[in-house]
Amino acid sequence: MAWIFLVIASLGEIFGVMSINLYLRKKSIGRLLMIFLTFGGGFVFLSLAMRDIPLGTAYAIWTGLGAAGAVLMGILFFKEAAGWKRIFFLLCIIAGAVGLKVLG
Repeated sequence: MAWIFLVIASLGEIFGVMSINLYLRKKSIGRLLMIFLTFGGGFVFLSLAMRDIPLGTAYAIWTGLGAAGAVLMGILFFKEAAGWKRIFFLLCIIAGAVGLKVLG
């Protein structure tokens, strides 16, 4: 269950960053509230995951999946560049997260 909590926490990180981007494009109380809710939810689920997953592993995977997800969101929804180098290093982040899960 801890790994599911960690994935949910990563989604909070991804949607939190996306909420910041949306807020910067059009400032509103609703979008500001969304930032707090998504990041807050991410932290709650991260703390639940850390009951069973060591801090270093949980944090590395949380930030790695959050970063990878934010890059994908930028490419898919905000028309950011998707060059082969960017995709290659994105895959390196994902491979590192998978490696920590498999070996940790």
